[in-house]
Amino acid sequence: MSKRISIGTWAFVFNQKKPIEFHEIVAGLKELGFDGLELGGFGIHPNPTTADVAASWHKDPAAARRDLCAAIRDTWESRGMGCSGLAADLWSERLITAKDDKSYLSCFRKNLQFAVDLGINVIRVDTTEPPNVLGKVPGEKPLKDRPVVEYQAALKRVAHTWRRCAQEAADAGVRVVWEFEPGFAFNKPSDIFRVLDAVKHDNFMVMFDTCHANMVAVHGARQPGKKETLPGGIRELAERLNGKIGRVHLIDSDGTLNEHGTSTHPPFGLGKLKFDEFMPALAAAGCPDDWWTIDLCFWPDAWKATKRCKQGIDKLAAKYG
Repeated sequence: MSKRISIGTWAFVFNQKKPIEFHEIVAGLKELGFDGLELGGFGIHPNPTTADVAASWHKDPAAARRDLCAAIRDTWESRGMGCSGLAADLWSERLITAKDDKSYLSCFRKNLQFAVDLGINVIRVDTTEPPNVLGKVPGEKPLKDRPVVEYQAALKRVAHTWRRCAQEAADAGVRVVWEFEPGFAFNKPSDIFRVLDAVKHDNFMVMFDTCHANMVAVHGARQPGKKETLPGGIRELAERLNGKIGRVHLIDSDGTLNEHGTSTHPPFGLGKLKFDEFMPALAAAGCPDDWWTIDLCFWPDAWKATKRCKQGIDKLAAKYG
């Protein structure tokens, strides 16, 4: 199966001198030969909040919202492109330390409906809170604005909420993928397996970002308590997640964290990953669809690096796709 290639639009919002307008991104990606995009539903780009606000000014808000979503979808479909997923803006929510999950679920449902309205069948989530909520991270100061939560209690809370999200999304025909990374809680290899086992829902899978996989499985970055890595690194993590990967993000890694406390995402060739060592295992691990996505999150002047990344991922697709 040949791979369709997309890139996350958030790359053109964060850490840029000036965020790039959505319609400009889509047109530019078409020129570079991309098959589609992965929508970051926040900032100046299409998102459920701005859609609701814009529609509220009309006599018939519901009809206006449908028309607006149809116009957004037409931005890529009119160019023969697709949308591989929605990165939902859930970061104002506290999945672990809030008194209940009502606010989180409300926000998730708003984003889920937005995905459905745009014909997007994959939605990304994360644990929304730093790893320090599960205990002291070596070299970091304790959090002042939220409590430390006992591990099993936190796991139970996350699993209960995400199981509900997975079922509601399944009913809507949308797959839920969790992006594990060093900047958020449950960032050890064993945590990934525990969360999957605890949620225990066929519609809940992981997003496998090669950069985050490196920082989690090889470097053990920002892990509370004792550091945990895997002898086989990224390859072993991919092998152990066979059948559990719902989205693949490909990008290099230089083994560092950025100013936001998560993995640095350098363009292909500017990092240290040896893709030939783990790509066979990642390809063999399977995925429900044929999308591969470039993630240039927080990379300065991302548009300049996009052409280089497209060439890099095309080579990987030709070899392993």
